[in-house]
Amino acid sequence: MVKTIVITMALFATIAAHAQEKWILKSEYLAKPDTVLIFKPKVYTPAKKFPLVYLLHGYSETYKQWSQTTNLQKVADQYGFIMVTPDGFTSYYINSPVNQYSRFEDFFFKDLVPKVHHTLSIDEKNIFISGLSMGGYGALRYFVLHPDYFNTAGATSGALEIDYHNFQKVSQLFWHTSRMTDDLIKNLGNPKTANWNKYNISALLKEKTGFSKPFIFDCGTEDVLYLNSVNLKSLTDSLKIPVTFISQPGNHNTEYWNKSIDHHFVYFQQHMKTE
Repeated sequence: MVKTIVITMALFATIAAHAQEKWILKSEYLAKPDTVLIFKPKVYTPAKKFPLVYLLHGYSETYKQWSQTTNLQKVADQYGFIMVTPDGFTSYYINSPVNQYSRFEDFFFKDLVPKVHHTLSIDEKNIFISGLSMGGYGALRYFVLHPDYFNTAGATSGALEIDYHNFQKVSQLFWHTSRMTDDLIKNLGNPKTANWNKYNISALLKEKTGFSKPFIFDCGTEDVLYLNSVNLKSLTDSLKIPVTFISQPGNHNTEYWNKSIDHHFVYFQQHMKTE
C-alpha cells in the first residue's frame, strides 16, 4: 500500500510539473527580467494545438496575482486553455514615451509572443486576453491595437481611463499615498504637459475607425472604477461595437475577481473558432 501511494504521488508531481512552467525572460525593452507563469491543461501534448489566454495583473501586483486569485490549473484543465501570466510591473502595459526601459508593449509583442508560439503548441485562431484593473486596461488596449492577433478580449474592474485626478483618488483610497500617479508620471510624463487622455480605451476606440470586434468587460457596482466601465459601455453602444457588459454587485478586490473571471472563460469558449 505504501509503495502504491509513493508511485501515485510521484506521478502527480510529474503531471503538475508538466502542466505548469515558469519563464524568466530578459529583454532590451525592460529594466529587469520578466517572470512569466504558464499553465497548460493536463491533457497538453505538442501533437495537438491548444487555445491560448493571456492574463494581465493589476497595478502594484505581479505575475503571481492571477494564480493567487483563482485556480488557474483547474481552469486550464476545465476549458482546455493554455494560460500565460506575465509580470507587467507598473508599466500599464504601454511603451513609455519617457523611459526607454519601460516599453512593455514592445516586450509583449516582440519577445513574449514569439517565445510563446515557439515553445508551446498554440491554436493561432483562438488567442484571447483578459486582465483585472490595470491589466484590464492592458488587455483591451492590446485587443484594440492588435485585433488580428486576438480572437476577442476581456477586462474585469478595468482602469480604462488614464485620468490623473481620478487615479489620485484611487491611490489615496488604497495606499494613502500618491504612489499610483507617481509611477504613471515616471511612465507617461508630467500630466500638465503630457496628454494622458490619449491612452484611454475610449480614445483608442474613437481613433480605430471601423473597429467592430466583440469583447467582454465587467465591473462591480461598488468599485471606485465602476464609472469607467459604464462610460465605455455608452461609447461602444454609440459606435455599435457588439460588447458584453456585466454590471454586478462587488468591489475592487480578489473576492470579486475570483468570481468575475469565470464569465470571461465562458465567453472565450463561446467565441472559439473551428475553422
